[in-house]
Amino acid sequence: MKILSYDTLEPGALLMRSMQRFDVSEPVRNIIEDVAGRGNAALFDYSERFDRVRLSSLEVSAREIDEAVASVSSELMDAMALAAENIREFHSRQLREGFTMTRSGVVMGQKITPIEKVGLYIPGGTAAYPSTVLMLAIPAKLAGCSQIVITTPPGKDGKVAAPILAAAKLAGVDQIFKVGGAQAVAALAYGTETVPKVDKIVGPGNAYVAEAKRQVFGRVNIDMIAGPSEILVIADGTCNPAFVAADLLSQAEHDKMASAVLVTNSMELAEKVSGEVERQLQLLPRQEIARASIENNGMILVTKDLYQAVEASNELAPEHLEICVDDPMPYLDRVRNAGSVFLGKYCPESLGDYLAGPNHTLPTSGTARFSSPLSVDDFIKKTQFSCFSPDALAAVADKIAVFARAEGLDAHARAAEIRFEEGTGE
Repeated sequence: MKILSYDTLEPGALLMRSMQRFDVSEPVRNIIEDVAGRGNAALFDYSERFDRVRLSSLEVSAREIDEAVASVSSELMDAMALAAENIREFHSRQLREGFTMTRSGVVMGQKITPIEKVGLYIPGGTAAYPSTVLMLAIPAKLAGCSQIVITTPPGKDGKVAAPILAAAKLAGVDQIFKVGGAQAVAALAYGTETVPKVDKIVGPGNAYVAEAKRQVFGRVNIDMIAGPSEILVIADGTCNPAFVAADLLSQAEHDKMASAVLVTNSMELAEKVSGEVERQLQLLPRQEIARASIENNGMILVTKDLYQAVEASNELAPEHLEICVDDPMPYLDRVRNAGSVFLGKYCPESLGDYLAGPNHTLPTSGTARFSSPLSVDDFIKKTQFSCFSPDALAAVADKIAVFARAEGLDAHARAAEIRFEEGTGE
């Protein structure tokens, strides 16, 4: 891995690095327009073209789901059940209630309503992600969404991976469709003869999925525009370099575009981790993907101390941040920009991916500067309400009129005043 001194970098270099993208807007636009116009026919065509499979149906049947559940090992089912329990426990703390406030003649407040129909995009292709099913579906279920739909790419056999189907049943998903890519996002946004139109689309995906979500935003809501996975590890000289290298590679194996960064105050650790990454790379089944990620986007930054390391992390605003030191809590207070933080030497990022409970759908590409992890809040709407008595409105009608006329909106003023003019009241 490349070893650089943080002090030699140009100001803003890390942020610019995190925001790099490549443009797929035109092909995605064409796909969306095609699905919007041709519906199911377009989906079948894209499955044959992109997934190399000729489908006879788009929806996964109840029989397929039952067969999938039966085929999944008891060990995996037990792990998913524990994950589901932890995810449910963590996200249930996010549930909120509306409120009502009153004063003389006035009632105001906010009510919480679930989003009715949500579409969950589950990535596929190079790997299956039942963990993402649980991370998306359980908060939606807790929020009270009435219809939860999954789209995910089929395999070469025309089937959805069994662990995904098993996780979907465990989480209470209503429908599952064998559709991936930008075409899946288009189907959820516009609806087809088979795929229902939803109100919001959530979930990670490749550049085409992210761009499709960007383009359909406004027709439907979305959670975020997710980029390639990222990890930043802050470690001092007491860390085991094998642990650090393994944690970096845990994200590098996701995607050739993934980013793995170590920030340390120890040149000795930097050199040992670099060598350990190379050693462990050779052991990975997904070595080709992980190596491309490390060579293109991997980096080790050496800082003067760990406080400067945290500042470097804040600039990069990573999706996943590990603080691998004996006493991490003092550094947590200084973290301003990160999706999810893993504290201590025995809290690897993979714990968060699967079992800890906090969500693993996180802001990427520097957007942790202003965005948050997926939560129950992503599946609710907040509606505010007001009720004024005649006396309460009369007390402020003149101020409404002053405000409105200052903005050149006379009808706004009249709407308040007319209720108290002679001959116009009820």
